[in-house]
Amino acid sequence: MDSPAALIFDLDGTLLDTEPFYTDATQRVLDRFGVTYTLELKQQTMGGDSTKSAQTVIDHFELPLTPEVYLQERETHLLQMFPKAPEIPGAADFVRNNAGKLPIGLATSSDRHHYETKMQHRDWNLFDSIICGDDAQLKRGKPEPDIFLLCAANLGVAPEDCLVFEDSRNGMLAAIAASMRVIAIDSPYVEPGALNEAELAISHYNELPVWS
Repeated sequence: MDSPAALIFDLDGTLLDTEPFYTDATQRVLDRFGVTYTLELKQQTMGGDSTKSAQTVIDHFELPLTPEVYLQERETHLLQMFPKAPEIPGAADFVRNNAGKLPIGLATSSDRHHYETKMQHRDWNLFDSIICGDDAQLKRGKPEPDIFLLCAANLGVAPEDCLVFEDSRNGMLAAIAASMRVIAIDSPYVEPGALNEAELAISHYNELPVWS
């Protein structure tokens, strides 16, 4: 693969293994309604705008909640879990090895507070541009390309020269819509074939070179 001019990373499931936390926290919210958060429903909500994802769950179960209340209830559980999130194998070293050699960005649907809870204590939080889902300049969430285009603009790199790392179909589609190349991180939470449009799929960052 040709050397990119910049690297842009998703966060959840791409750098940090937080997806089990989202599953657990969501189920805790749903427990009082006696319903089960299935893998099939999770696959519909991964990697996209959090409010829209919340509405999808609410509509599916016909819950008497607003997206705001649903997300607030879920957050009480998530904030206890996030600081303990393990890295995706090889992610920390890969970011460290590339930081300072080419621009690197983070484009996550998580809001800024959640990003800081997950990442502020990690010594590989070395991104040149960080765009979160609640950024004032962001008009549309994934699968629209806006978050990646904004991150590339902040890095000063043309979209077509950026390489994106994603683990969800919504994220992959957003990057492709931004005219960026995509490397998919294998995820047990996506349907088989859902990431086939990515240029490459890997299970470990050690499979990739250090670009300079």
